[in-house]
Amino acid sequence: MALPISPPLAPMLAKLSDDIPVGEGWLYEPKWDGFRCIVFRDGDTIELASRNERPFTRYFPELLAPLLASLPQQCVVDGEIVVPAGDDSGLDFDALLQRIHPAQSRVQRLAAETPASFVAFDLLALGGRNLLAEPLAVRHVLLTDALASVAAPVYLCPSTTDATVAQRWFTEFEGAGLDGVIGKRLADPYTPDKRTLVKVKHRRTADCVIAGYRIHKDGNGVGSLLLGLFDSDGTLHHVGVAASFTTKRRRELLVELEPLTHDATAAHPWREWAEWQHAATEAGQRMPGAGSRWNAGKDLSWVPLRIERVAEVSYGQLQEGRFRHGSQLLHWRPDRLPASCTYDQLEVAAAVPFAHVVGGAR
Repeated sequence: MALPISPPLAPMLAKLSDDIPVGEGWLYEPKWDGFRCIVFRDGDTIELASRNERPFTRYFPELLAPLLASLPQQCVVDGEIVVPAGDDSGLDFDALLQRIHPAQSRVQRLAAETPASFVAFDLLALGGRNLLAEPLAVRHVLLTDALASVAAPVYLCPSTTDATVAQRWFTEFEGAGLDGVIGKRLADPYTPDKRTLVKVKHRRTADCVIAGYRIHKDGNGVGSLLLGLFDSDGTLHHVGVAASFTTKRRRELLVELEPLTHDATAAHPWREWAEWQHAATEAGQRMPGAGSRWNAGKDLSWVPLRIERVAEVSYGQLQEGRFRHGSQLLHWRPDRLPASCTYDQLEVAAAVPFAHVVGGAR
């Protein structure tokens, strides 16, 4: 019997909200910070597809046998691939990123050293039955029954219809590296590539040093600003980027920041990085880290700036000393000195073990 749904299939998406939706008819789940993945199982064949409809199967070989042991013979399951940290402190997104590598020998080694887990949160097909048009209330019951006996590293996503529990998860699970809470309407069908879910993410602000910028991918203007924070020893660390500028703003930033490029490397804390990049570029050498592993055509070279400009940016989550997702530039802070931009201003959530989350802590 063939699956009623075949890849490619775009996942259901979410729109951002400042508040957790309340009222009748909502199902809440933790928002995982991993790789969205739709699993297609047809007998002994397993295919893992990413959100962008790229194949994941070769990158996570350690999941194939557990998925075959846990999932029904014919099914399509929506979920998330995550890598639990070995020290029981939650998720390790950096380790997850390392898995997207062209060398199969490295993939195999990392599969043993930092094995991934799969968290299932929706059922799109079961046997010969296409469930996309069924309401979530039906799909969720079928998913819960179908995955009643799963074992690590395959998990059924914890869920609740209690908004109070969801609010507690929103606060508590940040320490496990999770990204917030997802709200789903129990009456909704599965709508591929449409933003019919609701996501509530952590939003905070910080004052950061603007240490450099990258040119936009179209070659016109500033694509992203490189953000820095000082530690207690006075070392400036790269903590992320601020991006998503309009075309007009990208060009304005290029003009506005141009004076800060003069003699920028003379006393720059990241001088060695800048000089290494310049020398490699002059020699026609591609440096490690100069291109993105996930986006093969993305240029990660940068233009240093004198350490004089401070900006307030919004961020969602701090993980291992870096902003987990891209930040937004709010405004310049001419009243702040760069040396005042330290880690001390940031909120750091207490560590929460991955097992505490998948256990659906109540």
